[in-house]
Amino acid sequence: MRTIRIHIDQALTVGSELALPQQAGEHVTRVLRLVVGDAITLFNGDGSDYPSVILSVGKREVTAQIRSSQALDNESSLRLTLAQGVARGEKMDLIVQKATELGVARIVPLLTERSEVKLDASRAEKRLAHWRAVAASACEQCGRARVPEVVPAIGLDTWLRELPSDDTLRLALLPEGTQQAGALRFTPAGGVLVVGPEGGLGSRDVASLAEAGFHGLRLGPRILRTETAGLAALAALQALHGDL
Repeated sequence: MRTIRIHIDQALTVGSELALPQQAGEHVTRVLRLVVGDAITLFNGDGSDYPSVILSVGKREVTAQIRSSQALDNESSLRLTLAQGVARGEKMDLIVQKATELGVARIVPLLTERSEVKLDASRAEKRLAHWRAVAASACEQCGRARVPEVVPAIGLDTWLRELPSDDTLRLALLPEGTQQAGALRFTPAGGVLVVGPEGGLGSRDVASLAEAGFHGLRLGPRILRTETAGLAALAALQALHGDL
């Protein structure tokens, strides 16, 4: 039987009663047709699931009570950050959703030399909230109890200057890359993977990445679209070095 999981952005404690977010409440009652006494599972990203039961169903509010807490251990042993050149429209949604399913720990939307998407402050804030909601929804479906961090969109050069000096393996997906996925060696710090937008990474991007210690990763002989490239690389890295 399918477990209905709902992300709640607040502290959760066993025995407490709380109202579901409006959209979630409408989904469980109008779409799933759940009623009082039906089981649901809540989570807030702290690493645990909270089995709960629906207490009441009103016209505008659905309440539930948390019955127990269950710590989950389904995060990948390979900590990966996807630094993705912001793609247009639904492509970026797909990337965030599937990267979450593949176990990515962090997503950095990058503005690069060839980025076609332009974000002013207001639009950037709205897109960030939307991408975070996409990641949370993906966790509901795939069973993760930790939602990957999605940070505000940032320019490539600014992001590179802010990178910490640690043992994280720095990779950039490049057609001319010489590194092979199977030959990589990760430390416990994991890795960060840079993927260009629709037009790929420009020459200035590639030079900046090389100067910052990034190695070119090559997946194969074909050029992949931006919405395919990062996901294919994440899947390969998780299969070879993670938990797939």
